Amino acid sequence: MEHTQTYDDSTAPGEDGVAGAEGGRLVGSDRVLAVLKELARHPGGVGLEELTRAMGSPKPTVHRALGALRRAGLAGQDARGRYVLGDEFLRMAFAHHEARPEHVRVRPVLAALAHRFGETAHYAVLDGHEVVYRAKVDPPSGAVRLTSTIGGRNPAHTTAVGKLLLTRQLSSLKEVEAWTGGSPLERRTPRTLCAAADLHRELEATRERGYGVDDQENETGVNCLALPVYLTSPTTPSGAVSISALAYRTPLATLVDALDEIRALLGPLGEPHR
Repeated sequence: MEHTQTYDDSTAPGEDGVAGAEGGRLVGSDRVLAVLKELARHPGGVGLEELTRAMGSPKPTVHRALGALRRAGLAGQDARGRYVLGDEFLRMAFAHHEARPEHVRVRPVLAALAHRFGETAHYAVLDGHEVVYRAKVDPPSGAVRLTSTIGGRNPAHTTAVGKLLLTRQLSSLKEVEAWTGGSPLERRTPRTLCAAADLHRELEATRERGYGVDDQENETGVNCLALPVYLTSPTTPSGAVSISALAYRTPLATLVDALDEIRALLGPLGEPHR
């Protein structure tokens, strides 16, 4: 389901002089950034009318935000006059991604896993209630389109990576309940764990076995196994590496049976040093 947000043309500078949220509406720089994020959802370009409808904002408001982004090189227009992300934005994004030390170090491991299992391998980190994908390698052949993209996000409670990393933060049912905010979690598939008590039991099992699993909880027909990796600390995982597989082709039991081989492919990156 798509969500729209309403924007206000007014600005409400705070103590730092930067406009922020006012009455639940995004204004100033927040509004411009929201337009930038919406542009990223349309790699083939988007017209002003369509962009205005998607954001639920007045056309002049969106047009002014686009003007600011174009002046900064963060947005542009193609030959058809449709708005796209600008070359400067793409340059910064790719340069930053390629320069990440973790990306450089973990990619050979992902490539080895993708080649061995013929499935997609990821490296992801935990960010609040979501996981963020920092690196991804598809297999040489037979790849399928998953919801994951580099820089993309998924709910932590629906993913093997997220549940594995949450075991470091949530050790009791009370902490899990506080993390959920007392409300049922988003349901992605019929197998998604949405209740705090169910998630707590899964985190306990994950902590005991030392790896995370996603049994078609984020995408129907796709399962996943995740192991921690230690790229920035000798004792605390920086994130986790996972193998996302088509359930009919590589069942979850197959990945679990290959756990020792997966750990061997991770090598020192998968071993804490105390």
